[in-house]
Amino acid sequence: MRPAYHLERTQLIPRPRDEVFAFFADAANLQAITPDWLHFRFVTPLPIEMRPGALIEYRIKLLGMPLSWQTRIEQFEPPFRFVDTQLRGPYAHWHHTHTFEEVPAGTQMTDHVEYRLPLGPLGTCAHALFVRRMLKQIFDYRYKIIERQFSL
Repeated sequence: MRPAYHLERTQLIPRPRDEVFAFFADAANLQAITPDWLHFRFVTPLPIEMRPGALIEYRIKLLGMPLSWQTRIEQFEPPFRFVDTQLRGPYAHWHHTHTFEEVPAGTQMTDHVEYRLPLGPLGTCAHALFVRRMLKQIFDYRYKIIERQFSL
């Protein structure tokens, strides 16, 4: 099995942890923090009860190709963390841990994603050519939207 890639982002949000966690625990907000160029839309009807075992299905367009993505919430531990795993989608493996830590200035939120691409050597090339950069752009966008959402 090919080694997994990792992406980690930490963001200081000057708001109480309960408030920050509540925003991320509302699946409907996923659309708000996803770049428009991915054409994100839910298939699973809203509202979605966040709990271990919850399934969330949505569609995106990646490089103009429509893709279905299904996620299962593996762990849900308010207000500390939750973990989602891709069951079906563009990755061979996607495991996303969201953690929320109280700090003196508010909440330190960390996204840690472990992922693998399909297609063996072609997936490795795709990662080097555009996937790594695309994920960086997606998480840069999220950072800006979150900053704007929680600005005082």
